[in-house]
Amino acid sequence: MHLHEDGMAWYALHVRRRFEKVVAGTLRSKGFDAFLPSYGRSHRSSERIRQIELPLFPGYVFCRFNFSNRFQILTTPGVNALVGFGKRITPIPESELQAVRALVKSGRPCEPVPFISAGYRVRVEYGPLAGAEGFATVAKSSLRLVVSVTILQRSAAVEVTPECLKALPELADAQTVGAAHHRKREMLVS
Repeated sequence: MHLHEDGMAWYALHVRRRFEKVVAGTLRSKGFDAFLPSYGRSHRSSERIRQIELPLFPGYVFCRFNFSNRFQILTTPGVNALVGFGKRITPIPESELQAVRALVKSGRPCEPVPFISAGYRVRVEYGPLAGAEGFATVAKSSLRLVVSVTILQRSAAVEVTPECLKALPELADAQTVGAAHHRKREMLVS
C-alpha cells in the first residue's frame, strides 16, 4: 500500500464531468489536499483564439486523505466515487503522481495520450522534469516522455530531449505488475 505513517494516501476520485475544478476547490476549502492536473489548449471562437485550461484526466481529481475520512469526500457535491480495483479502493502510488506533477509544472506543453503500461522505461535526469519516470515514445519525429496513472488507465505526454533520459531496468516483478494492469477497473463508493 501507499499509506504514510499518518494513514494519509492519494486516491483518485471519479467526479461529474466538467465539475473537476469545482470539486477540487471544494475539497481544498474543506482542508483536503486536492490535485487537478491540467494542460493548456488553444481554442478558436468566432474571430479570436484563446488559451483554455482543460483537465489532463477528464472526470478525475486526486485527493490525499485518511481512508477513515472518505465519507467527507464522498459527500462533496460532484464526487461520484472513489476509484479502485474490484471491491478494493486503491491508493495511487506517489511516484505516479510525482511524475504527473513534474509534467504539469515543467512549463512544457503536455497532453493526454492513449494509455501505455509497457515499453522502454526511462527517468529524466535533469531539467524541469528531473526525477520523472515513464516510457519513451517517438511521435511525429519527436521524443516524448509518457507518464501513466495505472489505476485510471490514462497517460499524458510531453516532448523531451534524448540527452536528459536514462534507461531504467525492467521491473523485477513484471508478472505481478502485468496482472494488476489487466484487472478490471471499477468505480467504488464505500
